[in-house]
Amino acid sequence: MTSISDYEIFARVARTGNMSAAGREMKLSPAVVSKRISLLEERLGARLFQRTTRQLTLTETGEGFFRRVIDILNLVEEAEDFVNRRNSTPKGTLKIAAPTAFARMHIAPHIARFNKAYPEIELVFHIDDELVDIIRDGYDVAIRTGELRDSTMVAKKLAPDHRVICAAPSYLKANGRPKTLRDLDRHNCLSCGAQENWRLNGPNGRTTFKPKGSLRSNSGDFVRALLLEGYGIALAPIWCIGPEIKSGKLEIVLPEYTGDPSSAIYALYPSREFMPAKLSCFIEFLSDLYGSKPYWEVDLKVA
Repeated sequence: MTSISDYEIFARVARTGNMSAAGREMKLSPAVVSKRISLLEERLGARLFQRTTRQLTLTETGEGFFRRVIDILNLVEEAEDFVNRRNSTPKGTLKIAAPTAFARMHIAPHIARFNKAYPEIELVFHIDDELVDIIRDGYDVAIRTGELRDSTMVAKKLAPDHRVICAAPSYLKANGRPKTLRDLDRHNCLSCGAQENWRLNGPNGRTTFKPKGSLRSNSGDFVRALLLEGYGIALAPIWCIGPEIKSGKLEIVLPEYTGDPSSAIYALYPSREFMPAKLSCFIEFLSDLYGSKPYWEVDLKVA
């Protein structure tokens, strides 16, 4: 029977794509890691990795094996956590993926308070606007904003994600204020991420608009900066531009149109029989912090 430690070594090599890196993380020599992987393949009678001089990649069989091994390791972690929750405070390493702007504005300012409440939880953040494969990349939870497309994960709604069409006063003064949705065809509309179309809720219900403009970016922070510079019009989340709306640095245009009401702030995590205490604490902390009327929408009428 294969030992759990061999599964852990295999999973670490699969995630890093490198035996030396996996060895460093597990405090094992590359030779030991290589030997254990070779013995595992020998026992299974199958090749799990394609080997090159620089990197290892999973074979098709290895991919399937990896998914199942992750489930096994998660169950072991949950079993240990079941005991720990009865005998100690929440502890351990929590790996979190989060989008750049939201993490900077609405997670980072509150981490000290979380750490004070749960000093035995070590937080490891991956901050990126590109979506990660939660299971493949070994994350406990991913914070997502907007419309949810990943149906394989458990999704906990943390807060609404209301979005408005907005621009800087300088842009509107130079280019005019659109009065109808079709007027936007004559404006420089800025798009973020996978916004091929703006999904909107208007006077006649849900509709879509295909923005035309000179720029698209994967970074919400970058689009926000361009908005403030008067570069164009964008469909932007209130959590990102709320203070600028309040101060008058940005103005809502076409207020009768807002973003799709299905947009929200979510915590996504793998489906498990029960949630580890370290993860439960973090999700509950964010949920209590934001709530159904998050602080960034106070004094703003957005929906």
